[in-house]
Amino acid sequence: MAMVEHPRGTLMELARAVGISKATLYRYCQTRDALVTRLMVHSMSLLSQAMHRAALDSSPPLEALGRLNANYLEHRELITFLMYFRREKYAAQDANKASEWELRLDGFFLRGQREGVFRIDIPAAGLTELWAATMIGLVDAERRGRIARAGLAGVIEQAFLEGVCAR
Repeated sequence: MAMVEHPRGTLMELARAVGISKATLYRYCQTRDALVTRLMVHSMSLLSQAMHRAALDSSPPLEALGRLNANYLEHRELITFLMYFRREKYAAQDANKASEWELRLDGFFLRGQREGVFRIDIPAAGLTELWAATMIGLVDAERRGRIARAGLAGVIEQAFLEGVCAR
């Protein structure tokens, strides 16, 4: 979160924000770019594990989606970090190339469509984008104090599955 709160901070400012010395941070990473890269790899690894634990390929889709939401919210700080730094870090790469993460979610939503759980009038890739936007947006809103943390997983799931129209 120090990187998000101080996106252009020096190593000294970042070290101070997390309560360690600059020397300790320097031993961990010698440059700010190296720190961003290391945190990016760590974040993607933990979120990949969270996705794996959700059992997207083998569990009933609604159960898997609920676990995915809960698992990702355990790492809300990493989601916030990635929201701010992933696009910047990978802007030079092919923006149209789907990541492994996106492909796994596309496959999950396609399976759910085939099983009649998710609507078929929106492509599976569109469902991936809608879910990710809902997750990222509400995690950021919670960070900024606009919505409460309590019940956030349910809000994400309900907003994604049911939309926002009153019934």
